[in-house]
Amino acid sequence: MISTPIYAALLAVLYVVLGMRVVSLRRRLAAPLGHADDPGLRRAIRVHANFAEYVPFALLLMYFVETRTQAGAFVHVIGIALLAGRIVHAIGVSRVDENIRARVIGMVLTFAAMLIAAAWLLWHAVLALTLR
Repeated sequence: MISTPIYAALLAVLYVVLGMRVVSLRRRLAAPLGHADDPGLRRAIRVHANFAEYVPFALLLMYFVETRTQAGAFVHVIGIALLAGRIVHAIGVSRVDENIRARVIGMVLTFAAMLIAAAWLLWHAVLALTLR
């Protein structure tokens, strides 16, 4: 198992960057809690939170794909889609004049990574059950 940790590390760096952006905006606006009714801070908080809502579960699915099905190269497809999706989503949603296309592409890539991993796991589970 070597692929999932690579993507976990890259995504952790992105998560910290998104978190640092929130902290920086909070300091600039003197807003230790909440969003100070600032649209930029509100978006930064949501981008960070959205990342935290999807990435852990997606990484768990990737881990299972890699360890339970020995799908080496396939894990990279999932990981690249997830990483690209999270970057594109962050770019799209972070702007006050939101880039809806980037937001949609980011979520499509994220959902695709998760659904493909889930389908792969279900397929292999069914195969394992029928081969018993």
